[in-house]
Amino acid sequence: MERHQIEYFVAIVEHGGFGRAARALCTAQPSLSRAIQRLERELGVTLFHRVGRNAVLSSAGEALVEKARLVLRDLDALHAAARSIGDGVAGRVDVAATSSSALEPVTSVVADLRERHPGVTVSVTPALSASEVVAMVLRGHCEVGVCGNSGPPAAQGLQARHLRDEEILLVLPSDEVLETGGGVTPEVLRGRRFVVPQPPTAVRAVFDRLAATVGDMTIAAEVGDRSVILPMVLRGIGAGLVPDGWSDLARRAGARLYPFTPPERLPQWLVHRRGPLTPAARAFIDATMQWALTGSGPGPGVAGTGAETSCGTGSRPSEAGPEAL
Repeated sequence: MERHQIEYFVAIVEHGGFGRAARALCTAQPSLSRAIQRLERELGVTLFHRVGRNAVLSSAGEALVEKARLVLRDLDALHAAARSIGDGVAGRVDVAATSSSALEPVTSVVADLRERHPGVTVSVTPALSASEVVAMVLRGHCEVGVCGNSGPPAAQGLQARHLRDEEILLVLPSDEVLETGGGVTPEVLRGRRFVVPQPPTAVRAVFDRLAATVGDMTIAAEVGDRSVILPMVLRGIGAGLVPDGWSDLARRAGARLYPFTPPERLPQWLVHRRGPLTPAARAFIDATMQWALTGSGPGPGVAGTGAETSCGTGSRPSEAGPEAL
């Protein structure tokens, strides 16, 4: 079995067919087809069913595709480690991040890496929830993930490190000022209209819990793209709840932010697979943990301790629930 055979196999799955994979790889389709046929003979299984011009994954192909992605990740880690011995840290790290985590710490970490390791490129893939972040890491789509979750995201072979506790804030238009003694109580939400994200985000879970407790909280708009919450709040459509990762952006836009008393907090986590990591991924992880240890969080949140957890053979597939920010 050769690396290019595995790459061809994964490319066909990713691009949805032999023809599109051949164009993406800049190779002739007959060469790609012959390589897959050799791979199928060597493995003793059929990877694809040919249905007309389409290629449909067989049950064996479905079982092997995630392992193939992880093999390619491990080979990249090996090659990158060898290159970095003489050339310094360089390469690409793929990071899965929920929306507020993409703001902080990912933005700060990318800025730090630009100064310390200019040869490192960070590619950020958005995720809706912690469970989606975990799935991207375990399936080999990304090397590293950052997300909010009520407990450490757990899965076999996954390593999770606590960064800090994010704080949920009330965001209002610039012309609406609240008199507070350092924080607002949930009762101030009664009678208000809100712009809220769709489930299964943590912010929506917080809103639903507060609405059930406080009562008389109306949804004015429900959005799938969380980046439009702030513009809608500023237009007066409704109030919003945002993680403190949005603090700087919200203040620059002219919004008013208020913490709750008692605080509404959610732990933020860094996750990656146990095993080989590329030097670029290791640099990203080190910079993220340094961000956490120096208390570089953007708002009232508490910096994390960098505590590490890992799951062994007996772990459940995933405990990362809908609490991701």
